Amino acid sequence: MTDFGLRLRMVVVGTILFAFYLAAGTFVAAATGLPLLPVLAVGILVVPALQYKLGKWLATRKAEEIPAGATGRYGDIRQMTLDLADEMDVPEPTVMKMRMGVPNAFAVGRKGAGVVVVSEELVALLDRDELEGVIAHELAHIKNRDVVTMVVGQSIGMIVGYVAYFAVLMMGEDNIGSFILAMVVSSIANALVMIFVLAISRYREYVADSDAKDAIGTGDPLARALEKISRGSEGREMEMNESMSALCIFNSERGLLEKIFSTHPPTEKRIERLRA
Repeated sequence: MTDFGLRLRMVVVGTILFAFYLAAGTFVAAATGLPLLPVLAVGILVVPALQYKLGKWLATRKAEEIPAGATGRYGDIRQMTLDLADEMDVPEPTVMKMRMGVPNAFAVGRKGAGVVVVSEELVALLDRDELEGVIAHELAHIKNRDVVTMVVGQSIGMIVGYVAYFAVLMMGEDNIGSFILAMVVSSIANALVMIFVLAISRYREYVADSDAKDAIGTGDPLARALEKISRGSEGREMEMNESMSALCIFNSERGLLEKIFSTHPPTEKRIERLRA
């Protein structure tokens, strides 16, 4: 994580997220009589670990590994990925292919256990240099530990939401009104945390684009890839779980609310930066 802007934003957002988490942990400790530090430690270790394992399995369960010795287009993609990983100082990832319904790609895992998945639709659509740009982008996510960071952020949002829910129930009356209020407060608390998490997610896409540009020496192939992916996704439904869309290189946004809660910045802005 060499980008100064990313470091600064991570410090600011990390401080805000920790404040949310500390408030939730303090309430749980006070309500249960347990020491604060063990409560915080269990929450920040157990919940993200479970989410990480489950998320990785859900994302790759329908994918097929491209084996060593594969020939043709997919064999070339596997070797290209390994060569780029070596240049970018990323431990050798597993390379997989998958039908997604749309041209797309994503990365999961951490350094030393990373997985890069390309859709068959993407391979059919892009030229070799464009694929190289997309794969470099995904490897940058692994190198920058973006998946792990997002899992921790989402876990904090979920924990804060649950704590808010039970806090309202404990302080309210035992009736349907308290139950409805608890659900509303829980949703608001979770959404408030996720606004900060998703803001970081959008900036991380810019950083991964920049890292990919540095890795291959030019941003034009990735810019062209994003243009093709955007056009190729129009009118088509993604066949993978919608919750996995945050992992992909492309995720469209439409209305104002969708932009606020989007995991990706506007595609045209990414293209503009890549060609600057």
